[in-house]
Amino acid sequence: MSSLSHTPTPQDLSITPRDRRFGRDDRQGRWWLNGDPVASAFHTALSVTFPKGEAMFIEAVKAHRDGVPDKLAREIRAFTQQEVIHSREHVVFNRKAAEAGYDLSELEGDVDQVMELIRQRPPIVNLMATIALEHYTAMLAAIMLSNPRMYEGAEPEWGALWKWHAIEEIEHKGVAYDTWLHATKDWSRWRRWKAKSLMMLVITTRFWPRRVKGMKALLAQDGLTGWRVTARIWWYLLGSPGVLRKSFLPWLAYFLPGFHPWNHDDRALIGRYEGDYADALMPGDKVAAAA
Repeated sequence: MSSLSHTPTPQDLSITPRDRRFGRDDRQGRWWLNGDPVASAFHTALSVTFPKGEAMFIEAVKAHRDGVPDKLAREIRAFTQQEVIHSREHVVFNRKAAEAGYDLSELEGDVDQVMELIRQRPPIVNLMATIALEHYTAMLAAIMLSNPRMYEGAEPEWGALWKWHAIEEIEHKGVAYDTWLHATKDWSRWRRWKAKSLMMLVITTRFWPRRVKGMKALLAQDGLTGWRVTARIWWYLLGSPGVLRKSFLPWLAYFLPGFHPWNHDDRALIGRYEGDYADALMPGDKVAAAA
């Protein structure tokens, strides 16, 4: 993709902030996802990254919004609204995990280290990191929504939160990338491909090891340690449900010439769950992507 005039982002795409509040009056079980400690730990470890991580995404995109086309400007506003609400709800989720007895300080410390590095980098580098991580969230969202058994047996509020989050991650998956195309419109195709590909490799070398480290830290607080627990973690990632295994081909697609998140239109996944959140649409904030 050399310019926004050729972006595959659907012209009829609507990015719709859904202002849902989850679990304010609920407790969170330590193994809230169907009594499965490993599945619960995966989601909780991921959730710890969201409040500060999504704030970084917002800032990275907004830093490059000057001069974008009107269509993309509307999408950036909706993206920002969605991410702000996501951060708010994951603050609650994480607080409930702490109230359930988990010490999240080690996981939060890892996030703080990453945020400190980000503050030292140029804005364009942070945007490169954002498009890589947004691809990760979109990949995981599609895996979560494609598997109807993923949240079977989950405590209702928390299962609903993760499905709601996944819907919106798919919906806005191209915003940061289109912002990147705008910000690098004067770059050659080779320079753009090289820069974003190297960043994805760097992100990947950190993403999965940090998730495994976080899972182990949480499971250790339940007295679950040793090689059998490590094997269960890797079975979750590579076997069933296989979130790492199933993300491999979409991850590989990122390196193809002409990659764009909307080369694969998976809005049908949103339709499966859209009715569950219809009452949370923000009045006046439905953003039609068509000019």
